[in-house]
Amino acid sequence: METMAYQDKYESYLAQIPADIEVCKETGRSHVFGYTSNYDVVFRWDIDVYNQILKEFLKEEPMAQAGDTMDTMEDFARISSYCLLKGIGANFDITSLEVCEYLQNHFQSEPALGGTCAQGVAALGALGFPMVAQLTDKCREVCKMMDAPDVQVVKDGKLVPIMEGASDEAPVYHMILQFSKDDKIIIDGKEYAVPLSNRLILFYDRIHKTVPIDPCFFDYWNEHAEEISSYLVSGFDAVIDTAVMEERLGELVRHFEAMRKKNPDFIAYVEGAYYMNPEVKEMLFRGLSPYVNIVGTNEEELVAQNEAHGLVTDITDIESVIRGLEALMFHCGIRGVVLHTKDYSLYYGEELRGIDIEKGLTMGNLMSGTRARIGKYGTIAECRETLGLKLSPVGLDFHEKLGKLKISRQAVLVPSRYLEHPKYTIGLGDTFVSGVHTCFQ
Repeated sequence: METMAYQDKYESYLAQIPADIEVCKETGRSHVFGYTSNYDVVFRWDIDVYNQILKEFLKEEPMAQAGDTMDTMEDFARISSYCLLKGIGANFDITSLEVCEYLQNHFQSEPALGGTCAQGVAALGALGFPMVAQLTDKCREVCKMMDAPDVQVVKDGKLVPIMEGASDEAPVYHMILQFSKDDKIIIDGKEYAVPLSNRLILFYDRIHKTVPIDPCFFDYWNEHAEEISSYLVSGFDAVIDTAVMEERLGELVRHFEAMRKKNPDFIAYVEGAYYMNPEVKEMLFRGLSPYVNIVGTNEEELVAQNEAHGLVTDITDIESVIRGLEALMFHCGIRGVVLHTKDYSLYYGEELRGIDIEKGLTMGNLMSGTRARIGKYGTIAECRETLGLKLSPVGLDFHEKLGKLKISRQAVLVPSRYLEHPKYTIGLGDTFVSGVHTCFQ
């Protein structure tokens, strides 16, 4: 069976972006992103400091599971060392201010923007797209990091520049620990190499246990749904209580029913994450599946989601990945999935008529690759510089093998421009998701 070799369209798709931005401005249609924002404290990774923490506080075998909390430094050592040994990224609650203070006193840190919504808006704002955000943390520090000429929020029933919506409240803090591939961690005198660069997000935060959404945000878009080109749902990963999620789901369903009556054609996209309560994640996916076009996930999330249903997904085998996506769609009633990985991105599901999803995947790869390369949200010029990176050999191999499979659904795979040792690992998935939205007009 003859297959089509991958045709590299990165440069041509990037060249289309200025015209796409002008179309958005001329039509008055916006990408609308919800629902969370926060102020990140990014620790500068220091393997020597980390190994000293393990030496002092690791009293048990490394182990972590969904729902674990860091109540003590011993919990931090046990949970974080497990994640580093596996090279996995994850989110965990810190319940003790003393743990926060210990980490801040032992690692140097720098501020950053947090929340899929906030980071996605900042990433597309850096290119020049008109954006509208719903924020949970409206402090001036967060708004300044998102501020761009065409970034707006809803306030008093109208759209206003983001800084007009800023508050004087204290920031909502999340602490982030990036770790690096090939670093050596020491456990009981034995040395182990970290298999992948990744990050841990540690929450000392109560607001995102409930994710309050401003009613005026819902009201505005219920009335102005025809001005939406795409709509991103994210930010419920810290919700633990299923009763809280049930309440939010009721609000979201009423909201989407109202918007779909006025604008049945806009693209709705739910981005997954590492959920502290996996049951909450399935509630969200299933509850919104009649109203959304795409659910986004990464490899780790796909594996974990399917494990809960007794299915093992081998991420090194494209056929196993496809079976895993089929299972996710079946269990949650999903119509289409975007899978993003370090080596490739993939759309799998119902055909998206009139949408060049390959463009979205390509721009997602390029924008996240640029952030990994330079440590910030890239401009068009900075994205162009990322074109110098080579295509992932794994991604190219998966593209070839996918072309040989008999598949009844639309399947589009784009190899990433691969960076073995990224400068930054925070917000890469969020930046990728924002890039996908460039193909929705």
